[in-house]
Amino acid sequence: PIYADMIVLDYLQYIAEIRGVEDENRIKEIAQVCGILEVMHKNVSELSKGYKQRVGLAHAMIHDPEILILDEPTSGLDPNQIIEIRNLIKEIGKKKTVILSTHILSEVEATCDRVIIINKGKIVADDRTENLRRTGGNENIVSISTQGADFNTLAEELKTIDGVIDVQEVMNDDFTAAQIITPSDNDLRPQIFRRIADKGWVLFEMMQEQQSLENIFRDLTTGGDIDEQ
Repeated sequence: PIYADMIVLDYLQYIAEIRGVEDENRIKEIAQVCGILEVMHKNVSELSKGYKQRVGLAHAMIHDPEILILDEPTSGLDPNQIIEIRNLIKEIGKKKTVILSTHILSEVEATCDRVIIINKGKIVADDRTENLRRTGGNENIVSISTQGADFNTLAEELKTIDGVIDVQEVMNDDFTAAQIITPSDNDLRPQIFRRIADKGWVLFEMMQEQQSLENIFRDLTTGGDIDEQ
């Protein structure tokens, strides 16, 4: 809702007046924070989508609010603009509480340090992002690269380990590679390592992947309409 026919400086002065901001240096200060000093003399209509987003942030922050609520702030931006806005939000978040409303879960992972997932108006998860990825969902994925056995032999042996849910093949020209699906509350890497060693196979790599927020979101909201995230 930025007036396209106004010069950026005039627009921010107008918003400052509406907000009762009396500090004459505030506009320059917020323009510097939002990285729009170089376009202050331009009409809003001349700006790229990324710069319009920045002007919108300056508008929202000019009266120095304690809480800033942003709805899909990177929607429609190109990859470079998305990175710029993400970095700007992170800088703002060092001093302010920033609430980011979005259904783009990659945006949440790249920007947020705390996640609240809401399904049908009820909070179904509320934790720091890394904690949610580590403990959320019902399954973990252990990726391995081995030599000494073909996939079918490897999978048959690993499926005998108590707790292994499934073993899926990963195409790899150099190794026999697989993804092992395990329960999220049980780290089976020691058993997997011992079983491969006992068979005399070579283990080149083993990594337990963190759950993506997308998988966690699906686990927590499956079976109902998603109102908000």
